[in-house]
Amino acid sequence: MLPGSRSPSSLRTTFAVSFAAVAAAVTVLIGFLSYDAAARLVRVDQQAVFDEVVHDLREQVGRRTLTPDDFISRDRDHDGPRDDLIRPTRTNVQVLGSGGRIVDKGSPPLPVGADDRRTAEARKAGTRNVHDEVEVGEDRYRLATVAFGGGRGAVQVAQEFSDTEDLLRELQKRTVALVAAIVVAAGLFGWWLARRITGRLVRLTDVAEGVARTGRLDTQVPVAGRDEVARLGRAFDRMLGRLARSVEDQRRLVQDAGHELRTPLTSLRTNISLLRRIEELPPGGREELIADLAEESRELTDLVNELVDLAAGQQDDEPVVEVALGEVAEDVAGAARRRTGRVVTVQVVPDDMASTVVEGRPAALQRAVSNLVENAAKFDPGGTAPIEIVVTGAAEAAGNARVEVRDRGPGIAEADLTRVFDRFYRAPDARGLPGSGLGLSIVREVAASHGGTPFARRRAGGGAVIGFTVGKPGQLAV
Repeated sequence: MLPGSRSPSSLRTTFAVSFAAVAAAVTVLIGFLSYDAAARLVRVDQQAVFDEVVHDLREQVGRRTLTPDDFISRDRDHDGPRDDLIRPTRTNVQVLGSGGRIVDKGSPPLPVGADDRRTAEARKAGTRNVHDEVEVGEDRYRLATVAFGGGRGAVQVAQEFSDTEDLLRELQKRTVALVAAIVVAAGLFGWWLARRITGRLVRLTDVAEGVARTGRLDTQVPVAGRDEVARLGRAFDRMLGRLARSVEDQRRLVQDAGHELRTPLTSLRTNISLLRRIEELPPGGREELIADLAEESRELTDLVNELVDLAAGQQDDEPVVEVALGEVAEDVAGAARRRTGRVVTVQVVPDDMASTVVEGRPAALQRAVSNLVENAAKFDPGGTAPIEIVVTGAAEAAGNARVEVRDRGPGIAEADLTRVFDRFYRAPDARGLPGSGLGLSIVREVAASHGGTPFARRRAGGGAVIGFTVGKPGQLAV
C-alpha cells in the first residue's frame, strides 16, 4: 500500500474475520464436545442395556433347568422366556441345541462359531461367550451366547448397534452443518457489527485526511454517542479548535507585529539616510541623531525580543517547580530599584514567604512581575510615590495566589481597563511613550499558563492596580 493511501474496509474486515473466527472456534468446540458427550451416552447406554439382558439371561437359566424348547418362538401368548428377552430391548434371539446346531434361527440368523458351540456343550448353566462385534450381512451386532448347562444347548442374544452408529453419523453431519451455518451467520453478523463500530472511525478518518489534505481547520467533526469513539471525536474536535485558535493568534501576531515594526523601521531608515549628510549637521543635531538612532535600536531590539518570547512560548519549556511568589517579588523589586532609582516596596499577605509558595515556572513568573513593575515605572517616570508590589497567599485569596502592582501614575481610563492586556494595545495617552505594547499581554499569557487571570483597576486616590492570579496546583496549562 502506498504511503498516504487508505483501506476503509481493512479494520472492518479484521473485526469481521476475528468475530467469525472466534465464533467458529467456540461453535466447533461446543459442537465437538456436545457430539462426543451424546455419542458416549448413547453407546454406554446401549452397552449397559445389553449387559443387563445378558445378566438377566444368566440368572434365568441358573434359577431353573431350561431347554431349547423353552426359547423356541412358538408360544402364541408371547409370555415365554424368549419373549421376556425380546420385549424390553427388541433383542435378536437365536436358540442352539446340543452340539451348537441351530434349533430356532434368529431374524436375521446369527453366526455360530466354534466358541459358541463349545459354550452350547458346556455343563455349567450360565456359561457365556461374548463377541463385542460381529457382522451379519451389512449390519453389526453385539453377540452373547449363554449355555443352558448339561450340554443341552444355549441361547444367543444379539444387539444391533450399526443403526445407532448410523444415527450418530447423521447427528455428526447435522452438527457439522449447524456449525457451518453458525459460522456463516457469525461472519455476517460480525461484518454488520464491525461496520457499525468502525463506521464512525471511518468518517473520523475521512475528516482527518481532509484536514491534512486541505489544511482547513474549520471542518465539522462528526461526534455521536458516549463511547471511546465519541471521546476520540470530541478530543479531535477540541484539538482542531485549539489549532484554529493558534493559527488565528499567529496570524494576528504577524499582522500586529508587522504594523508595530513599521514605525521604528521607518524612523531608522529616515535617520540612516541622514547619516550620509551627518557632516552637514550642527553638533547638536549630530548628537540628537545618534541618540535617536540608539533609542530606536533599543526599542526595536526590545520589540523583537518580546515577539520572540511571545511567539515561541519559552515559558512553557520550563519545568514546573515550587516557587515562592514573595521571593520573586523581592528579586524584581531589587532589580527595578537599581535600574530606575525608584522606591519599590514588597508586601506579603500574610507576612510569611511560605504562604506564597505555588507550583509554577520561575522565569515566566519573574518576567510577568517585572513587566508589571516596568509598566508602572514607565507611566509615572518622575513620580516620587513608591511602586508597591503586594503578594497575597492562596489561603488569603480564595484559593488562588495573587500578585498586584500599585502605582500613583495617571491611572487607566475606564474604557481601557478591559483592553490593556491586548497585544500592541496602547491607550491614546500612552502612544507617545516608549515600549512595545507587549508587556501586559505577556502577563496575560503567563497568568493563563498558570491557571490564573490578569486584572486591572483604577486605584483610589489616583494611579492603577494591575496584577494577576496563579491557579491551584494541577491547573497549569501544558
